[in-house]
Amino acid sequence: MATDTVADVLLQRLRQWDVEHVFAYPGDGINGIVAAFGRAGDTPRFVQARHEEMCAFQAVGYAKFSDRLGVCMATSGPGAIHLLNGLYDAKLDHVPVVAIIGQTDRSAMGGAYQQEVDLAGLYQDVAGAFVETVTVPEQLPNVLDRAVRTALTRRAPTAVIVPADVQELPYSPPTHEFKMVPSSLGVTTAQVMPEDGVIEQAAEVLNAGRKVAMLVGQGARGAHTEIARVAELLGAGVATALLGKDVLSDEPAWVTGAIGLLGTRPSWEMMRDCDTLLIVGSNFPYAQFLPEYDQARAVQIDIDGGRIGMRYPTEVNVVADAGAALRALIPHLHPRTDRSWRQTIESNVARWWQTMDMQARLAADPINPLRLFAEASTRLPEDVIVAADSGSAANWYARQIRLRGSMRGSLSGTLATMGSAVPYGIGAKFAFPGRPAIAFSGDGAMQMNGLAELITVARYWREWSDPRLIVVVLHNDDLNQVTWELRAMTDAPKFAPSQELPSVDYAGFATGLGLRGITVTDPERIGQAWDEALAADRPVLLDVHTDPNMPPIPPHATWDQFRSMTEAVLRGDEDAWDFIKIGVKTKLQEFLPRRSE
Repeated sequence: MATDTVADVLLQRLRQWDVEHVFAYPGDGINGIVAAFGRAGDTPRFVQARHEEMCAFQAVGYAKFSDRLGVCMATSGPGAIHLLNGLYDAKLDHVPVVAIIGQTDRSAMGGAYQQEVDLAGLYQDVAGAFVETVTVPEQLPNVLDRAVRTALTRRAPTAVIVPADVQELPYSPPTHEFKMVPSSLGVTTAQVMPEDGVIEQAAEVLNAGRKVAMLVGQGARGAHTEIARVAELLGAGVATALLGKDVLSDEPAWVTGAIGLLGTRPSWEMMRDCDTLLIVGSNFPYAQFLPEYDQARAVQIDIDGGRIGMRYPTEVNVVADAGAALRALIPHLHPRTDRSWRQTIESNVARWWQTMDMQARLAADPINPLRLFAEASTRLPEDVIVAADSGSAANWYARQIRLRGSMRGSLSGTLATMGSAVPYGIGAKFAFPGRPAIAFSGDGAMQMNGLAELITVARYWREWSDPRLIVVVLHNDDLNQVTWELRAMTDAPKFAPSQELPSVDYAGFATGLGLRGITVTDPERIGQAWDEALAADRPVLLDVHTDPNMPPIPPHATWDQFRSMTEAVLRGDEDAWDFIKIGVKTKLQEFLPRRSE
């Protein structure tokens, strides 16, 4: 019987950690591991992306939506470098991912050899939680196990570097002797419980408030029942950080929706007017969207003590699991008899959704992007997984998509990198092949990397028990988010040479791969297109021609600020009059009378 190599044992160890998929791209720096996949019957599954960056994004999407470990792999030198952007996405959004990376032979290291890069130095920041090189066979189990445990318990990317010659060495386990390090499998995460005294202090602050606002993030996932109970007792409204959008259903009248530049007006109004703030599981960084520093007493609950108390001058900081802390807090809270604050919030939320409906119905040239998202929102299956790319797609996802039930949704939150939606969707489909997935992408992101990853979709979709992966392209031939940032943040008109994109037949590209392609240029066909896509027997690309001049107006923008941006646009912007016409109509919807008024 042939002796197992280090690469063979590496895959055995991954299987023992219940790793089912490795998102990877081959290269000679990992030839030993690729050969081991062949000997192992492709278990775990080698999922081949079109680019190493996409391998990392697919691992991130897999981990985000499944709450399991994501694993990606790449060769030495350029392959390892390409993984970095996706791994930074994992680091900034606290996602457990292990990167397995090849390296040149040990005998060549230090010799300025081909594809030799100081990977330990390169990865020290992105995988600073744990990055190590395996130099002898006996070292492998401990290094890999520590990488997995660290990723899972610290919710961070880690890296294991395996030189090419080490991969093919006969494996020998660590022995019971000096300077050998044994290892073991498995990890159990304990629930971090709050101290009674701190809970009493938190309750005192919250009970004293009369206008309580809550902000929840992804760290509160799984605690929706407790959040609803606390909100009911305190008569509070609840805003969500963008990464926490799927923590709560958007249906309750007291859920104000997303907060921030991409957020809703009721979230901004609630933070503007509250006297008490409870932050649960959120690291939302934009202080200007939180209450004034001397306005509200504040309590924060977070499992990570290193990140607590750093976004707002909080009075009580509870380092604990969100659900455990809220359950401990509930018996100490006094039910509110005065419901006027809650009623104001609910009224603002109702008005907001009416505004969103009115804005979505505005005519545009050719299609209003808000309508595209609004029509999707009413049709989403209860078990759908939604990914949105950075850019204008994130605006409309945040404001128009109403998640409910077991729906999941995410995007590249803190890194806000382009090109993540399609690989996120692919990762989601490997995590849950029986659930439908939707990826909203701008045409810039599709040209950057999404078109290539449609080839990956075409390769694997027949293996998914539910074949539905709908890729939606906001086709406006413009790098739209940056165009608006030029106008709004720098008082500059659109600079066409940097912003305009070549027009591509995205639906035709998908059709050429054997997928379904649907082009939509008539707003009256949006609903029909969604129905066709959701009923299709294969992945679908919706190529929707949207108006680039629909402004993503922040919820706090005043008429004076809007007028200032308009004046900047008039100074030479080629789309000036189209923008002003539709921009004024869009902003006006916030002030028109409502059906209930």
